[in-house]
Amino acid sequence: MIRELQLRLLPEQTASEQSLKQVAALETGFAVSDIHAVRILKRSIDARQRAVYVNIKLRLFIREEPEEPEYPSILYKDVSGAKAVIVAGAGPAGLFAALRLIELGLRPIVLERGKNVRERKKDIALISREHIVNSESNYSFGEGGAGAYSDGKLYTRSKKRGSVERILHILCQHGASPSILCDSHPHIGTDKLPHVIENIRAQIIRCGGEVNFETRVDSFIIRDNKLFAVKTQKGELFEGPLILATGHSARDVYTYLHQQKIPLQSKGIAVGVRLEHPQELIDRIQYHQEKGRGDYLPAAEYSFVTPVKGRGVYSFCMCPGGFVVPAASGGKQVVVNGMSPSNRGSQWANAGMVVEIHPEDFPEFAPHKELALMKFQEHLEELAWLNGCMKQTAPAQRMHDFVQRKNSSSLPASSYAPGLLASPLHFWMPEFITSRLREGFRHFGSMSKGFLTNEALLIGVETRTSSPVRILREKETCRHVTIEGLYPCGEGAGYAGGIVSAAIDGERCAEAVVRG
Repeated sequence: MIRELQLRLLPEQTASEQSLKQVAALETGFAVSDIHAVRILKRSIDARQRAVYVNIKLRLFIREEPEEPEYPSILYKDVSGAKAVIVAGAGPAGLFAALRLIELGLRPIVLERGKNVRERKKDIALISREHIVNSESNYSFGEGGAGAYSDGKLYTRSKKRGSVERILHILCQHGASPSILCDSHPHIGTDKLPHVIENIRAQIIRCGGEVNFETRVDSFIIRDNKLFAVKTQKGELFEGPLILATGHSARDVYTYLHQQKIPLQSKGIAVGVRLEHPQELIDRIQYHQEKGRGDYLPAAEYSFVTPVKGRGVYSFCMCPGGFVVPAASGGKQVVVNGMSPSNRGSQWANAGMVVEIHPEDFPEFAPHKELALMKFQEHLEELAWLNGCMKQTAPAQRMHDFVQRKNSSSLPASSYAPGLLASPLHFWMPEFITSRLREGFRHFGSMSKGFLTNEALLIGVETRTSSPVRILREKETCRHVTIEGLYPCGEGAGYAGGIVSAAIDGERCAEAVVRG
């Protein structure tokens, strides 16, 4: 017999399968020994009141063992002799496009400018240790894309674009924990995600596809508004239609498209800082308990948003139990991001705190036209580099000092490995951004007592929240508006934001290639 239960439990009641069986036995009247297995279908934490509860949906297998798998698997076919499709970029959009192409009987040839996910890790370590940024292998470029080493969060609001559940099933098929299927804010973790990425690559190759590393697409071969091939930095030509999934930091791609007069559009982005608190403090605030999360609750998260002077101010990419990381992808840049390992076990919590900006907000960059906000990003990142002593040392300021427009004479301990330098962010960052951040912080502090504190740090700058450019495509066909055979895809094309929505868009573009 199979039964499903929706329960509201104390955290300690959800600590193990045995404790769940005991609760289920009381609810159903069966003996604990009759409940052979418990499967968690949905799980979320309700911390709105003093008492914290876990809302949980269970499937009970009573006097029988589970027979059906936790998720369906896809059988990928051999496409070694099939028509080739070029996929530029091995982030989530590119990898899921490649898998979907295989499903549909086409042969993906993946061209990735960076290194494989393991080799890439060595270059990332050099950023913190020696302040060396490899412009082709860093937090933004390389197998797995920007999400591989910046958290692996899978929460998305993009449910109208495609099946989130399908993407999660595919991740599980390639090694992700089935817990991502039930958690309200699923998360793989930077320590687990590389293995999943490697399994996806192995699947592509096993089916006859190709994955080429350190192979950057530099130009297109276009005749009569049709793309026939791409040319790499090595001079190699690859023929076929192109799914362009190069990510939100591939500024050379945007520049090339602009120079070739291939239609683009400047789009709004959000920029600001990375805000870091002691995790213990966030636990106390969010769980309304002096003891914090105790033994049974996870590291607490938060989410804030408020309008300030006509622009949204909000938290972005919140990383409980995480680290602030150096995310520059070139010289004369300081860029920060956040990540968490799967156990979310560090002593710090961090989140991007950003202000929505539109192209018209900075008219001094208007001469750059479609690349206006990209140039603004570059400007802000260079300011951070200059104020960080022209290394990957990041400029930082205590939170309350920033709100009071005071310099910080000292800084608390931080997870940011390259090091911090006390700097008046309130002075050198644009007033358009800092004035809105100040008001936002005051508002968030009034909502959550203790949040606005000098125990917290602002670390500059957070600029890579999304693409500053949209590569124009037709809504239904996903084909570029003027170039046949070109399919702009994912976050870099301006049509996604995060791992899951990028993966969904990758699948959509693969399906569009098949339709022609």
